[in-house]
Amino acid sequence: MNRNKMARWMGCMLMISAAVFSGGCAMGAASDNKTVQGIAALEEENYQQAKALFEDAVREGEQQMLAYRGLGISYMGLAQYEKARQAFEAALDCADNRQPENVQDMELYLATAQYRLGEYEEAVDTCTTVLENAEKGNADAYYLRGAGYMHEGLTDEAKKDFDAAVKMEPENYDLYLNIYECYREKNLSGVGGDYLQAALDIQGEDLEHYYNRGRIYYYLEDYEEAQKQLIGPVEAKYEPAMALIGKVYLALEDYEHAQAVYSQMQQEFGESAESFGGLALCAMQKGEYDTALTYISQGLALDDTSGRQELAFQEIIVYEKMLDFETAKEKARAYAEQYPSDEAGQKEWTFLSTR
Repeated sequence: MNRNKMARWMGCMLMISAAVFSGGCAMGAASDNKTVQGIAALEEENYQQAKALFEDAVREGEQQMLAYRGLGISYMGLAQYEKARQAFEAALDCADNRQPENVQDMELYLATAQYRLGEYEEAVDTCTTVLENAEKGNADAYYLRGAGYMHEGLTDEAKKDFDAAVKMEPENYDLYLNIYECYREKNLSGVGGDYLQAALDIQGEDLEHYYNRGRIYYYLEDYEEAQKQLIGPVEAKYEPAMALIGKVYLALEDYEHAQAVYSQMQQEFGESAESFGGLALCAMQKGEYDTALTYISQGLALDDTSGRQELAFQEIIVYEKMLDFETAKEKARAYAEQYPSDEAGQKEWTFLSTR
């Protein structure tokens, strides 16, 4: 599984969730309201805390649709997709059909969980229901249904839906990148590359546009052009651009500059799972495995759950490189249990369990 894709996917879903919660919640900001507290935890990407709060909200009889929806999103953040699907189904059962926007949002969440579970036919059917009831279409539903079609081998149907999504959101860089990943996973990078080229035609001169063009060139493996696009955002200390230039240096095997970038990120923005992950990769590539494990341990100790999965996978690889296969096997077993839908993790566990 491509972890960059996973991060973008969850980022998109959490942006949707933030809009839903802010738009449809009339509960006030009562400090004892578990749903309100859960939403705050989601905004901080603290999925474990959010899960516990929404579980309390469900038990205490707070607005059930919102509580189950928040619980489902929390499970998504923890990569527990079966539980997420069950929560979204419960939320739909509580939804008021007189509020079609809420029903549509919940159906999209459900389709996302189905997709992550590999239930592509079900995800396609759920997205079709969304599109049948959406007067002006829905870009998320078109994209997700297209991704489902791709996994079913229906490339013509997939392209129609991808093109429909792009037509609705022609300046959504994440959309172009996610479409590219769908094609790349099916060894159709040539077709997917057309969407990346289209993304480069998006006009804009602010930091975010330069950063996003840097992302496109990074995925095209044109690292020289990626660096050019990222100069301005990096000099302005735009955090996403600094994280990306670190990845560019890693791809160029320039580990000294990559390490300097991730260290600077910690000085500017504080410690994060992403920066510790980058430092661990630098140490790993230089053969400094004990140092890499220290960085990973520091990252996993943070409340920042957004990069926990990647750090946990890196930890397995480091122990393998140290030839400590017993520890690697134990870490891989725990990883496979925590992230059952990660194909790379399952393969790693299978490999190590047979040694």
